Amino acid sequence: MGILNTTPDSFFDGGRFLAPEAALERARRMVAEGAHVIDVGGESTRPMAAKVSLQEELERVLPIIALIRAQLPVPVSIDTTKSEVARHAIAEGASIINDVSGGRADSCLLEVAAQS
Repeated sequence: MGILNTTPDSFFDGGRFLAPEAALERARRMVAEGAHVIDVGGESTRPMAAKVSLQEELERVLPIIALIRAQLPVPVSIDTTKSEVARHAIAEGASIINDVSGGRADSCLLEVAAQS
């Protein structure tokens, strides 16, 4: 699984993949290096990270999910703790929900997962 952080405060990549084109190029590279799934996240889960609004998270991840699904032959995972982000990501083509809270942050996310 290739991890694609679309956050300016990512501890790993420091926000290098915020632009959809840069994110797509990184996803291409990860697939070429052997990734079978691309996990897209729009909110940092590092300790003390600032929370992101629903709208901001959607704006960060949906265009990138659409590009990856249109141009790469791999499943996309959405890394979120918000049910509405998961719902929109599934509609955009994501096929896996990666919720690091295990449904504790938003219990409706489990329903979205079950329905999809």
